[in-house]
Amino acid sequence: MTAQTPRRGPVPLDHSKGRNAPAPRPPKGRNPLERREARLAWGLLLPTIAAVTLVVVLPLMAIFWISVKPVGLADLRPPAPIASEDLRGRPEAVGDDATLRYRLRNSSQDQPITGVVLTDTLPEGLEIGELDPRCALDGLALTCDLGDFEGGHRETIEIPVTIGQAFADAGMALPDSPPGLTGRASNVLTSDEFTLDNFARIFDGGEFWGVLWVTLVYTVFGTIGALLFGLFAALLLDKSFKGQGVLRGLYLFPYVAPVIAVAFTWIILFDPFSGSANALLIQMGVTTEAINFFGQRPLALIMVILFEVWRYFPLSFLFILARMQSIDSDMFEAADMDGASPFQQFWYLSMPQLLGILSVLFLLRFIWTFNKFDDIFLLTGGNAGTRTLTVNVYEQAFAVSNIGAGAAVAVVIFGCLLAFSFLFFRFISQEEGL
Repeated sequence: MTAQTPRRGPVPLDHSKGRNAPAPRPPKGRNPLERREARLAWGLLLPTIAAVTLVVVLPLMAIFWISVKPVGLADLRPPAPIASEDLRGRPEAVGDDATLRYRLRNSSQDQPITGVVLTDTLPEGLEIGELDPRCALDGLALTCDLGDFEGGHRETIEIPVTIGQAFADAGMALPDSPPGLTGRASNVLTSDEFTLDNFARIFDGGEFWGVLWVTLVYTVFGTIGALLFGLFAALLLDKSFKGQGVLRGLYLFPYVAPVIAVAFTWIILFDPFSGSANALLIQMGVTTEAINFFGQRPLALIMVILFEVWRYFPLSFLFILARMQSIDSDMFEAADMDGASPFQQFWYLSMPQLLGILSVLFLLRFIWTFNKFDDIFLLTGGNAGTRTLTVNVYEQAFAVSNIGAGAAVAVVIFGCLLAFSFLFFRFISQEEGL
């Protein structure tokens, strides 16, 4: 008899969807080759991850740490006992008397150092006289238990000696190795003392919100101005003509020129006493007296914004021009045949193609301009209403010598940029399809 194939029963239906329910698939797992490739990939990425951690993450963590510490500029170097050694008396022959002197001090003016111990190896040929009660001599090894040094402590230990033959043969000079001086001192950077006074000092001051407002005005108008001028320059050079390469090179000059050179050029050009701009305005009858462009409000802020736009529009120009030249020209020819004006062609054909690169440039230029320090510091030094958050970091940390407050302002800058980046990627980038 021939074996019959058993009949299959009806396939179960998925009544919720009205179709046959698919058979469950076994979970997929990585095969050995995929796991080996994954390990290789992580191994190749490990140097990059370590470099990013060292360059970006560790300094950022250090700024956050310092921002909650009561640390000044002088506290960056921990307290340490300092010792110097010399031989007094100018001995000239064997048997002359002299004094071995140790000058000791605490490098800090307010932090104590506990358990200070002086150690030194005396040269051969010196006959030691009466020792300080805190000192002991074991052969040529000198040890002095000096106790605690208060802040600003200074003292001198003098040991009478007599010159021996061995010391005279060595040239009557002490060895170059300095004496050892050890002690224990607390370091404010590594202690468990934390405070929010740095942030309280920043936000309680009435000037903070004014500085934040100046920073936002400078950043927004500087960024938008650089994009608009870059777009205008790209439109001018989008068509081929004779001398186009030379003109493109001239457009790049503000961006590639040294910032200190162009900043002082602007200062000299707009100087109220000998600047060419004031002389030209007076001769044209625009004004009857010289204008202090970088020394009065709100003109100084307007000038630094114009400098920002002039200096950084070439970067936008390069990216926008590269994107414009990649747009297919057939649709412009079709629009021209349909009677579209040049403005309509730009607005309805070019702009949708440029929104992506414009949004990326806006993000980059906003972050860079918000962090800009050297331009404003060289032009005005933060005076005349041009003090931004980055200038405030410098003034708090180095002018006032409050490193903690300067780090706190840097944390505020980081928070502002983090919030801006979140809003950008949450709303603007989604609209542009980035």
